[in-house]
Amino acid sequence: MSFNTSSRQLSKTDEAPEDVPSQEVTPLDAPAPRDTVQTSEAETPEVSAAEAKAPETEAPEAKASEAEAPEAKAPEAPETEAPEATIDPEPKAPEAKDPETETPEAEASQTETSETGTPETESPEAEAPDADAPEGEVEAPEQAAAAPDPAVSDADTPTAPRPRRWRRVWGGWREKYPVAARVLAWTTTAVALAVVVVALLMPTQADKVRLAAFVRLPVEAIFGAALLIVLPRKPRIAVAAFAGLGLGALTVVNFLDIGFNEYLGRGFNVVLDWSLFSDAQGYLQDTFGKGGALGIAALAVTLVIAVLALTTLSVIRLGNLAARHTETATRTTLVLAIAWVTCAALGVQYAAGIPIASEHTMQALQFKAEQVQRTLQDEAEFAKIAKKDNFANTPPDQLLTGLRGKDMMITFIESYGRSAIEDPVMAPGVDATLTAENKKLTDAGFAAKSGWLTSATYGGSSWLGHSTFMSGLWISNQQRYRTVTAGERLTLPGAFKKTGAWDTVGVMPGVQKAWPEQNFYGIDKLYDSHKLGYKGPKFSWSTMPDQYALTAFERLVHSKKHDKPLMSTIILTSSHQPWAPIPELVPQDQVGDGSIYNAIEKAGKKPADIITDSTKSKQEYGKSIQYSVSSLINYLVKYGNKNTVLIFLGDHQPIARVSGNHASRDVPVSIVAKDPKVLDKIAAWNWADGLQPKQDTPVWKMNAFRDRFLTAYGSTPAP
Repeated sequence: MSFNTSSRQLSKTDEAPEDVPSQEVTPLDAPAPRDTVQTSEAETPEVSAAEAKAPETEAPEAKASEAEAPEAKAPEAPETEAPEATIDPEPKAPEAKDPETETPEAEASQTETSETGTPETESPEAEAPDADAPEGEVEAPEQAAAAPDPAVSDADTPTAPRPRRWRRVWGGWREKYPVAARVLAWTTTAVALAVVVVALLMPTQADKVRLAAFVRLPVEAIFGAALLIVLPRKPRIAVAAFAGLGLGALTVVNFLDIGFNEYLGRGFNVVLDWSLFSDAQGYLQDTFGKGGALGIAALAVTLVIAVLALTTLSVIRLGNLAARHTETATRTTLVLAIAWVTCAALGVQYAAGIPIASEHTMQALQFKAEQVQRTLQDEAEFAKIAKKDNFANTPPDQLLTGLRGKDMMITFIESYGRSAIEDPVMAPGVDATLTAENKKLTDAGFAAKSGWLTSATYGGSSWLGHSTFMSGLWISNQQRYRTVTAGERLTLPGAFKKTGAWDTVGVMPGVQKAWPEQNFYGIDKLYDSHKLGYKGPKFSWSTMPDQYALTAFERLVHSKKHDKPLMSTIILTSSHQPWAPIPELVPQDQVGDGSIYNAIEKAGKKPADIITDSTKSKQEYGKSIQYSVSSLINYLVKYGNKNTVLIFLGDHQPIARVSGNHASRDVPVSIVAKDPKVLDKIAAWNWADGLQPKQDTPVWKMNAFRDRFLTAYGSTPAP
């Protein structure tokens, strides 16, 4: 930047100029005369000290001569004078520029103006002023002007920095449309404020998301505003960015909590639940196809990135706004702090459970921290519990003596929960089916008793229910599941195997890959989805209809001659969500290899038809339970005999969208047999007669069943 010299400085010079040119303000785009911007080594103009001092109103062309000419002067070079100028009150249109004489530096300098509003044009040789010099302090001309080095070419001369293009564009647009610019700024600030407030107050359950939850005073915002107001610029931006990222991460976890509460009846465990995303991806692929699953996954990743970016930018914007309006921001923060303390002290609430003075984010962070601590502690504690087994050392001849010679079946019906029997939408159809199937059993000489068990899981993670029922341990998370399946805990199938009196088999159409848990459960022979010979279509997640799975079990296993009775573990899957399409019962002699189900699957409903409608989901879920129960009872009536004993139960309740937001975790369990002695041994359990437990039938935790069952049927405890 060139320096303007005052009239006082001119009066102190040894020699005043003979002819002072008139002061003319030339247009900004007028090119500087070539001989005043640059001289060659051969032709160096001689400029007197007085001529090098330009008045404050000097035009850009005159200012270009402020740099002193080199000391070494060519004798034949004529003396160069500043061009004459006339004062024109109105700027004229730019004159045509000489492309040969115009330099990039001159062009850049034409866009700048001095603090007094006078256009400035720097010559390439002009020395930049000290950025730290106080305003109004100007060096003497002899110090400010420096002789250029003739050896330095124009290409080596540093150019003045040009403003960023977006800043120039935005500044021009803002000046051209001031009202629109203000509206845009206000809107952006309002959106940023809304984003921060929503993120700080977002509930973790879908049924609690309502307007009253967001019209509160978050204490975290008040503390954050107070901190950002007092911080300098760089620390403020760093703290705001860090806080925004943290708030975005917490928002993502809140969304996960909502999803997990909706499907699994519990919040997201930040330590254990990451492994469930692979299962979720498989479920989406089976439900919506590979393309649909990839699209949903891509959308989820995009939303996560968008949330992180939006919260970060919002906090930074609000922090900068508070810094620009410190007094107003300080007063507002103080008022809100007083209001928060007052509401907290008086317990003011919008409604029950919704206080105006909110600590939601701090409480959520505290809960997650405690959850992590509990999870880490639980691993060691559960390992000790799993080592204690009342029947671990029971001799084989003292296990299950009351069931010797019986053909045993333990069958799980997917998502068969208490809501299927008691919910007003689903109960009529399910209860009618249970009544009809119970009559079939009675007509065939069977009897049944039923009760309730409280499952360790809800809405999904069926393997937790299976392992809880068969191991006698409360397996409520993936960590416990890994711990117990890695040990040698005695399971129900394992107890039958230990006696040496039964062959153990597993029919599991839902198993589609290697299943190392087979050894833990004590299953000798496993028939997974690849070994049942099915040639028909999948029904969403379910690999095959229950009727086919039971028919294949009869063909491949039960109808064969055996030296020992069977202990069969069967897991039926047709009632797995999303309950569309649902198979239909077909004549037993037409089941074949499953090809008959092609037309049924095509004619059935699509998941997209019901997945977003709670009432339709309930209706289709009820139909799927009716299908599964009917398939099982039809099989038992057709292929069971006097030695057949069937235990069947649900593994967990369906998701909250079907069972309800506050449904229990209870599932029905029934024991069916022709031999009356089998049911007499559990008379003390006070279970209800038939396939339908009553409302007042006793409820046990699911892990209690193993020990009660082993004890009832002649097993002697030996820890």
